[in-house]
Amino acid sequence: MDKEKIIAELNRHKKLPYLDFRLKQETEDFTDTLFYTLFDANTPVAVNLELLEKQFDHLMDMACLELERPSNELWDSYVSHLPEILEKLNLDAEAILNCDPASLSIQEIYMAYPGFYAISIYRLAHELYKQNVPLVPRLMTEYAHRQTGVDINPGAQIGKSFFIDHATGVVIGETAIIHDNVKIYQGVTLGALYVAKNLEKTKRHPTIMSNVTIYANATILGGNTVVGENSIIGGNAWVTASVPPNSTVFHTPEIKIKTAPNV
Repeated sequence: MDKEKIIAELNRHKKLPYLDFRLKQETEDFTDTLFYTLFDANTPVAVNLELLEKQFDHLMDMACLELERPSNELWDSYVSHLPEILEKLNLDAEAILNCDPASLSIQEIYMAYPGFYAISIYRLAHELYKQNVPLVPRLMTEYAHRQTGVDINPGAQIGKSFFIDHATGVVIGETAIIHDNVKIYQGVTLGALYVAKNLEKTKRHPTIMSNVTIYANATILGGNTVVGENSIIGGNAWVTASVPPNSTVFHTPEIKIKTAPNV
């Protein structure tokens, strides 16, 4: 084995842009610190905000991309939105408590519900996404995705009192718009009809109006697809066209049962 030759070949084939994978790990540390700062009773807010600012500055240095504004301006703007984000997250937790008969306490929602955790990290990442912070928002939501099985692109727009039940397998695309008081269950996809790079700047994912419930494994596709308010989308439904308000959409499977004759 020619070790030096192997090393040279590996270096020659490393054609990707400069990648510092510490950015991934340190974004996850930043996300954890941010979550605890907002919710953990024993975590001092003032102390942690200073720590978070240092972590954020370091993340921006590692991202190795030019910023439209200095990192301190980005951070100051971000911190100013944290009270509003926390207020929305408290409404999300209350929506889960009020809708899920299995929830025993509000503490259980914050500490044990994967849907709430995924929504929390999405909301924290979305504000950075709006400020055109590179890489970090996507790394944050992918961190939550890995832990919960919920894939929410940080570009999605989600209103107040959002409830994801059971969580696993939920996919919400970048240009999806979800209004207030929406409930979705496991396996729901809000996706695009088809994928092409030239659609990058277009709305590819559906709009869900207020007070809609989407049951398990339903798939709703297309940027022009609008689910009207107060509608119910049944489990396993496949929706590629708009649904009027106050509608019920359901999938009717054909079920055949064959029983063995008595012996």
